[in-house]
Amino acid sequence: MSKSRLLSRSLPALVGLLASTLLLACSSDTTSSSTTGSSTTGSSSSSGSGGGEPALSTITEARAFAEGERATVEGFVTVAPGTFNSATGEQGFAIQDDTAGVYVSLPDLLDLPLDLHVRVTGKLTQVAKQTFLTITKDGVTKLDNPKIVAPETVKTGDVKEAVEGKLLRVTGKLTKVVQDDAPYGVKVFIDDGSGETQVFVHLVAGKPVIDTTSLAVGQSITVVGLGAQYEATYEVCPRKAEDLTKTP
Repeated sequence: MSKSRLLSRSLPALVGLLASTLLLACSSDTTSSSTTGSSTTGSSSSSGSGGGEPALSTITEARAFAEGERATVEGFVTVAPGTFNSATGEQGFAIQDDTAGVYVSLPDLLDLPLDLHVRVTGKLTQVAKQTFLTITKDGVTKLDNPKIVAPETVKTGDVKEAVEGKLLRVTGKLTKVVQDDAPYGVKVFIDDGSGETQVFVHLVAGKPVIDTTSLAVGQSITVVGLGAQYEATYEVCPRKAEDLTKTP
């Protein structure tokens, strides 16, 4: 089995992530026998420490919490669980509310379709300098009223910290040949004149989520994807084939 992109290049950060997940799982097991809740992917709407579920925060507020602090947020699924597994080695997903977005990390593959409304409780962590909300499967509650999240159109040079975790749309011309970053994915670089950004294309079932075989330097494309960060590099990560459009 090949190592994840995070494991091979960010081992200390990933060890902390796994430790947080184990602590959440242990505390969830401790409280599960005495707690019941509404319909969730697990058995309870309360997860984490025995102190109960934290007060509801906006995602913007939660992203500002100290690392290791617990948070409860609500949002709509913008990246389906497991889409980025080829690079992260886990089964996370992303959510967004009216203020911001965040990547939610967990080891279990859940059935959470795009646009589903969810409540999530977990701990804030930093992995390869990206903000994660680390949870267990009991930390997710499915809610009513799904909503389609429209991507925010940004310039390639503005794919930075301010939009990390949000669903983005970027358009630009390829500045380099497509780079194979096996077994993690494929790198595409585009620029609209405001500065180059990286499009990181993850693998699903061994194939890139978008078709990069016909892309050439100088070609203009539009990509929808999650604003993400890997160490010092900000990137846009598409989720499905329809996230790539070749533009005139």
